[in-house]
Amino acid sequence: MSESNIKPLFLEELISSRIYLIREKKVMLDEDLAELYDVETRRLNEQVKRNMVRFPLDFMFQLTKVEFGNLKSQSATSRWGGRRKFPNAFSEQGVAMLSGVLHSERAIKVNIQIMRVFTQMREMLQTHKEILKQLEQLERKGLEQDDKIILIFEYLKQLEQVKLHHIDLQNRKRVGFKRKDES
Repeated sequence: MSESNIKPLFLEELISSRIYLIREKKVMLDEDLAELYDVETRRLNEQVKRNMVRFPLDFMFQLTKVEFGNLKSQSATSRWGGRRKFPNAFSEQGVAMLSGVLHSERAIKVNIQIMRVFTQMREMLQTHKEILKQLEQLERKGLEQDDKIILIFEYLKQLEQVKLHHIDLQNRKRVGFKRKDES
């Protein structure tokens, strides 16, 4: 992918579409990063191998056969057709560390954009968490209000029953001694 093929407006969308959730981490695959950096995947991985001390397991890991199979099945057409090794997955910190390994101007610019996308995603998640928290509080208040409304209706029913009973008592036919003026 050449420099002219990437338009700034679409770069964020392109990056976002290449971020996967694997092992409960947001990661990017070596092949996708190599494409964005405009280098061969094997060259990117060679640089990583030369600098393995910079990439602990929480920065980079290799996909398992199952993870790789799941990832391939998620995309209709496989982009990983002829690989001999399973892809390496880089977390946000791993991608940041790549900027210290790859020194091209393009790699630096793309890395900056990738970091911005990760930051935006984190901010959106935080916003969603806040919204969910507020909705939960509203729901709790609503349930409390519902309980109070139900209690009010119960009291109203009881009052209605007492009133009906009182009306019944007044309207029933009297038995016993009757005076002439009462009949």
